[in-house]
Amino acid sequence: MGFLSALAVAYEQVDIIEAPLEAATHAVNPWVSLAYLIAGVCFIFALRGLSSPATSRKGNRYGMIGMTIAVVTTLLTHDIASLPEIMIAIAIGGGIGFVIARKIAMTDMPQLVAAFHSLVGMAAVLVGWAAYLNPGAFGILNEFGTISAVSRVEMGLGIAIGSITFSGSVIAFLKLAGKMSGAPIMLPGRHVINLGTLAAIVLLTAYFTQDQSFWIIATITALAFIIGFLLIIPIGGADMPVVVSMLNSYSGWAAAAMGFTLHNTAMIITGALVGASGAILSYIMCKAMNRSFISVIAGGFGGDAGGGGGAGAAASDRPWKRGSAEDAAFMMGQAEQVIIIPGYGMAVAQAQHVLREMTDLLKAKGVNVKFAIHPVAGRMPGHMNVLLAEANVPYDEVFELEDINGEFAQTDVAFIIGANDVVNPAAKTDKSSPIYGMPVFDVDKAKQVFFIKRSMGGVGYAGVDNDVFYMDQTMMLLADAKKMVEEINKALAD
Repeated sequence: MGFLSALAVAYEQVDIIEAPLEAATHAVNPWVSLAYLIAGVCFIFALRGLSSPATSRKGNRYGMIGMTIAVVTTLLTHDIASLPEIMIAIAIGGGIGFVIARKIAMTDMPQLVAAFHSLVGMAAVLVGWAAYLNPGAFGILNEFGTISAVSRVEMGLGIAIGSITFSGSVIAFLKLAGKMSGAPIMLPGRHVINLGTLAAIVLLTAYFTQDQSFWIIATITALAFIIGFLLIIPIGGADMPVVVSMLNSYSGWAAAAMGFTLHNTAMIITGALVGASGAILSYIMCKAMNRSFISVIAGGFGGDAGGGGGAGAAASDRPWKRGSAEDAAFMMGQAEQVIIIPGYGMAVAQAQHVLREMTDLLKAKGVNVKFAIHPVAGRMPGHMNVLLAEANVPYDEVFELEDINGEFAQTDVAFIIGANDVVNPAAKTDKSSPIYGMPVFDVDKAKQVFFIKRSMGGVGYAGVDNDVFYMDQTMMLLADAKKMVEEINKALAD
């Protein structure tokens, strides 16, 4: 939607010669300012609501109300030459978004989010170029008939951040969708190349304030597109949750920069909120993965030897015990408390609904069932929470790592379905491990562990073996997650 709307705006603004100076007047109109303020408050309430699954729907409603107020206010108070074309673009974009949202599977949500981030970035680039090609239409000309220096900085930053967001999101989408290798792709001298490219963008943006030649803005755009690819290519699949949240932050800052160029308060507020919340979320995710926030911004943080891909690692030949659905059903049926730890394997198998059925069967037998969600479980922040909410798992049964980790020592059964790195004790004991220092669930303290995975030959995204596989109290349930849980349900119901 953002891409099509921005394209329509860019098309119209390039063709219209006269400058609608009314836009600047409307920007200080108290009623317009009040409407944008109300929209901004709605966006703040939306972020507050989205902080919890229990209030997420209310948060989404606030977001939709705020966006409706902002869009309607902009359309009614700004002299847009061809309002019907803008409305057609919005209808087309909104229709496409509605259809995609209805059809997309929850397992594909991470790559969909990455794709949408790319469109936000491209929208910022198109608006920036429209402002450059026809500055009079945006009211950014100075008394000398050239683009003001401040507007050139805003324009350069908006285009650069938007370009990075677009190209970086494209790479993230390809990695998440399996259309390119999820393992880090290392370029020789990549840090020197990245720093040199970023320095060139900064210097050119500074030079752009003195000379508004076409080649300067074109070079900034091209270099920013390139650096977006270079920053994300070295990052492995294990770090994709941080990548998604960081790209979300980039898209917000790009929108804020374009808001200054357009003299649009709503865009500035919204962009700043998205940028700041995305950066805070990225910081939280980095702490959960024992990553450096600065190295995330610099890119390539998943590219150290031994981490991020996991493609070439192999499991150990140490002895392990294989269990069955009947074993799991009997042990869990006799337990007082069961903690379930879901991961991306559950999402791939679409096992959330049968898992909910299993919890209902266990609760009918008097078992206390809880879900433990790691901050980076899945491929994007909140991925597991959304899947469990889709299966109508009660919110009060879902707990974050810091709230439930102390309970494993008193838990009868830890049931791990499709997770790996987030339960690997090497993060606590092995200083040579690429996940050392990463907070993990203390499943090794549970009396009994059932671990569902497809085979013993694979390891997690970090590419390291997991000692939990070989513990005395662990039984490996080797099968498709959904099929195994269905068999457990059948045994519980008998």
